[in-house]
Amino acid sequence: MKHLLKAAALVLGLAAPASADPLAKDVFGAFRTPSQGPAVSIGFYSQGCAQGLVQMPESGPSWQSMRLSRDRHWGHPVMIDFLQGLSRAAQQAGWQGLYIGDISQPRGGPMTSGHASHQIGLDADIWMLPPPSLTLSRQQRETISSVSVVAPGGLGLSQHWTTGHFLIMRAAARDPRVERLLVDPVAKVAMCQMETGDRSWLRKVRPINNHDHHFHIRLSCPQGSICRTQDPPPPGDGCAEAQEWINNRANPSRAPAARPDPDYRHPRTYRMSELPQQCQIVANSP
Repeated sequence: MKHLLKAAALVLGLAAPASADPLAKDVFGAFRTPSQGPAVSIGFYSQGCAQGLVQMPESGPSWQSMRLSRDRHWGHPVMIDFLQGLSRAAQQAGWQGLYIGDISQPRGGPMTSGHASHQIGLDADIWMLPPPSLTLSRQQRETISSVSVVAPGGLGLSQHWTTGHFLIMRAAARDPRVERLLVDPVAKVAMCQMETGDRSWLRKVRPINNHDHHFHIRLSCPQGSICRTQDPPPPGDGCAEAQEWINNRANPSRAPAARPDPDYRHPRTYRMSELPQQCQIVANSP
């Protein structure tokens, strides 16, 4: 009946009121608690939601969550377990631990600002700043900033790059739960040059702009979820591709012309009807 009424409204030239199909970012951005039930990631990384997410603790023996005011430290239990394990690997690499950035909102979904992805509890940002302290106050976590591992101009490493960055990202990419690791191409090329053994993990490391202050972890869809995993990365270690990104930065005139998708819309424009149907249930649940 709802679909018939909507169709009739279109025929008559009447628009359905926005309140009947609100922007998903407004709905999911307002939640301060997760939905009840078992953990389930729903939909796609940039078009979905999640049930039963759990909150990354604000502090632990090898991590601190940053920018607590954003309330974006909710993830699938598999992600929370992964992050805590990676923070211990960071200690083995010589760091005190990790500063954890955004994961997801309490029920996932599109965010009111920032990310296009991070919607299903399976994406997380990890700061490039080796923690000088794991006892920062809430206020300090709002004001401290990360560092860039890429030098001005985007062609080489900055003084902030360490062997620890390589070891931590390698540990992350070697984890079978990881689907992709997104980082600036300069960092990827550095890791390509530093790896002298098994290079298979480098395939998961994908070059992307604006990821020099943090790297982005994306997990595969866990068992019991109803999410769609991304297509696999191209075959090979991807090192030549990352170097090509840098070459194009150095000589923009030789870079292929960008072909923007005319149909692309930022997820902040999605309405509730454009998310998987299960997201309406998540939004309406206690």
